[in-house]
Amino acid sequence: MKVVILAGGFGTRLSEITDIIPKPMVEIGGVPILIHIMNIYAAKGFKDFIIPIGYKAQYIKNYFLNLPYNSNDFSINLNNGKIKKITNNKYDWNVTLVDTGIHTMTGGRVYKLKKFLKDETFMLTYGDGLANIDIKKLLSFHKKNKKLVTITTVRPSARFGHVELKENKVISFKEKPQINTGWINGGFFVMQRTFLNYLNSDQEILERDPLEKISKINQLVAYKHEGFWQCMDTLRDKIYLEELWKKNKAPWKL
Repeated sequence: MKVVILAGGFGTRLSEITDIIPKPMVEIGGVPILIHIMNIYAAKGFKDFIIPIGYKAQYIKNYFLNLPYNSNDFSINLNNGKIKKITNNKYDWNVTLVDTGIHTMTGGRVYKLKKFLKDETFMLTYGDGLANIDIKKLLSFHKKNKKLVTITTVRPSARFGHVELKENKVISFKEKPQINTGWINGGFFVMQRTFLNYLNSDQEILERDPLEKISKINQLVAYKHEGFWQCMDTLRDKIYLEELWKKNKAPWKL
């Protein structure tokens, strides 16, 4: 089954770093967040990836071209250019990189992948969100409900600490707790190929007309993920994820 990871945006809210490298290549624990996301799927046996790229596409292409060597020790004969691996760490993944343009919208990037998405069902997520989601349970939920699209919904963390008061007395204090009311789009979609018929151009925004239309005809269902979820939207988010990794408290690590 194909797994699409959207990796072509500008990442403007993380411009401190994305002026130099594309957002999916921003590292957590010395590894691009894109690889962390791919590991979430690969750990459950889903290893056939399609990555629509755009902004700084060459950076991502070069990363994967060099990954077999960068993940291993090797020796190189500078006279004839022959390379010999000393270690043999392998990624048994299939990765298809498709340059879908710099100014293409999220739905437009999926629209441009039609010829690559031949199977009845495929999965899709964003290149900046991490979760301890069980991909197999998500897929089973999708098959059970028989809708065009399953969207994973999550409860975000509050931006600021929550203080509960009784008059002037602090009853409880929680530093950035998870919000108990409301759900938001957490990515990690499962889609039927028929959904592609709702995409009509490279300027289509996935989260607007296409998903709104199928919601109105009762073809969009939510998989509620109560566990860890965090997007890397800002430098603060990047630092937070980095701290979790360094302390060996990264819930998404498999």
